[in-house]
Amino acid sequence: MKKRILSLVSAALLTGAGAPPSPPSDAADDPFVWLEDWTGPRAMQWVEAENKATVAAFRNDPRYAGYYSDALAIASAKDRIAMPMLVHGRIYNFWRDADHPQGIWRYTSEADYATDAPRWTTVLDLDALSKAEGRKWVWKGATILDPEERLVLVNLSDGGEDAVTLREFDLETGQFVKGGFDIPTSKQNVDWLDQDTLLIARDWGEGSMTKSGYPFVMKTLKRGAALSAAEEVYRGEASDQVGTYPIILTDGSGNRAAFLYRGVTFFGNETYLVTDGGVKRLPLPTKSNVQGMVDGQVLIQTSEAWTSGGMTVPAGALAAVPLKALQSGEVLKPHILFAPDARQSIDGVTATKGHVILAINDNVRGRVQVLTPKKVDGGAAGWTSRPVALPDNATISIASATDKSDTAYLSVAGFLAPTTLWAMDAADPKPVQVKAMPARFDATGLVVEQYEATSTDGTKIPYFIVHRKDMKKDGSTPTIMTAYGGFEVPMTPSYAAITGKLWLERGNSFVLANIRGGGEFGPAWHEAGLKTKRQIIYDDFAAVAQDIFARKLSSPRKFGIYGGSNGGLLMGVAFNQHPELWNGVVIQVPLLDMIRYEQIAAGASWVDEYGSVSVPEEKAFLETISPYANIRKGVKYPTPYIWTTTKDDRVGPQHARKFAARLKDYGIPYHFYEDTAGGHAGDADIEQGARLQAMQMVYFSQRLEEQ
Repeated sequence: MKKRILSLVSAALLTGAGAPPSPPSDAADDPFVWLEDWTGPRAMQWVEAENKATVAAFRNDPRYAGYYSDALAIASAKDRIAMPMLVHGRIYNFWRDADHPQGIWRYTSEADYATDAPRWTTVLDLDALSKAEGRKWVWKGATILDPEERLVLVNLSDGGEDAVTLREFDLETGQFVKGGFDIPTSKQNVDWLDQDTLLIARDWGEGSMTKSGYPFVMKTLKRGAALSAAEEVYRGEASDQVGTYPIILTDGSGNRAAFLYRGVTFFGNETYLVTDGGVKRLPLPTKSNVQGMVDGQVLIQTSEAWTSGGMTVPAGALAAVPLKALQSGEVLKPHILFAPDARQSIDGVTATKGHVILAINDNVRGRVQVLTPKKVDGGAAGWTSRPVALPDNATISIASATDKSDTAYLSVAGFLAPTTLWAMDAADPKPVQVKAMPARFDATGLVVEQYEATSTDGTKIPYFIVHRKDMKKDGSTPTIMTAYGGFEVPMTPSYAAITGKLWLERGNSFVLANIRGGGEFGPAWHEAGLKTKRQIIYDDFAAVAQDIFARKLSSPRKFGIYGGSNGGLLMGVAFNQHPELWNGVVIQVPLLDMIRYEQIAAGASWVDEYGSVSVPEEKAFLETISPYANIRKGVKYPTPYIWTTTKDDRVGPQHARKFAARLKDYGIPYHFYEDTAGGHAGDADIEQGARLQAMQMVYFSQRLEEQ
């Protein structure tokens, strides 16, 4: 694949007296709508006052300094694994540490990378660039031109926003290209059509962005030409929930093709082939994605069943179709490469020069296969599959691969097993460990167990718990639990070094709940909680907590929960629906006003997941779950900690602000903090991450260890 982005995540009845209040139906009924003014003076004054109180509550705690120091030391440790990206016969890596808090982009040779102390050459220093230009540039990846892999478009964000500036960079000279592409800030999607031409969708002016703030007009932009001279290639619709995206595929056999996605809904694409005569829509299922190409075979991952040419590809599968068939318009006869069972899902697909590396989740445990195309009788394409022997009970991710060779790197991590990196030749898949991160916390005496809770409809919901082997099963152990529950995103075991150091080392426990809405078990696990069916996600989450209490692994007084983004919505609903189950709730960069979410930041892009207030049935359901609308006076809630970032242009800080303001209006205790940088990921620099982690752990220590 040509484009590579180099980047650095019981019953649910309302409790308490009385029914929930009628939620505001529009801005006129909302007393805190003024906090939706993203960076308005009044809103920012409110933020400043709230921050002052929260900083005093957490950073004056005697534990804060130690937590912050430990978190920063882990985040900036120089003996971390420098995760590789194979480019132009070199290993590239984006790196942050105490000396480079915003990061450097650097490279070394493949041979030197295999040593214990590689010699790195810096090609781009974001700290120096930021200082020179008076901006806080945040790395958002780079798009590389094939086949030479010399020219790249560097994606730079001011403070962490999704909107980026694009600048052409020469990897050989280590300099920005004088007179090269230099495209001003916008949410934009880009790829190289050739050395002198970009396929780009961006804000071209009025009528070129969707309601959710994404570009839907694709143009070609020639080297040296003004943006106004770009020529339109394709136009979606302003009503599209997402936008239009280009993707160029290449393979090790020299095949090359340009595709466009039109994101009609968040999960539904129209896929087009770019030809000399214009764009041609392809007969691919709407819930599918092109994942790469090898030996002229285009890889298609499905999220719905697809019948074509007498073949039916199940949902959640990986299939291949010939590029020539896509180009000629003949009836497609997909070849199924992998079809999951009920407890499996695809976690990653990458093409090498002659093979496909497939990472899957099998009952929330990582597995890897190498798939290889072959010729069978009659010349038709066939495939073989070989398993790759790697450590069990871990999450396995494809760290890097390229269509220029069959070399690949795989990362392996578990709750108590520090991340290791394995090198592999896909033509002879016998992986060898080449890097290992040192342990960041003392795991002596800790164990990982997997249990299942029974949800309200009888479905078994798996969860992991990390705890001391000698833990007393009397409910006295402080425990924190997280989950996500949306967008077909799986939550799998990982080595959370900071959580281990700041929480597990203190004798406490950690829980990961694999609730519905996520992708742990494929599309069906996700679709079980879409739109008006979403209450089952919240039931699953509560059921896991109740199962933990029934096993006396913890108790409500010692139990805290946290989650971000869609997981922040989960926390808000859990806060409202089951305040009796937790004594601490951390709500991170959240959606909380589900009546007005379509009007805030990129909210309109998520209607496919949540539903829309424009549909009466969906509006009625959103009114029952919207955390902002369902806070009630007179209910004993656990004091929550809500944090967000001003630079979040995806979800927006408005949700968190309004939720806190309503709590204050009702006389309900809370903590609120809004960091002024970092975007939706809170990733402006390593110090910000350490600060946010330390404040969160102070909160949990205050709420769970002292009670």
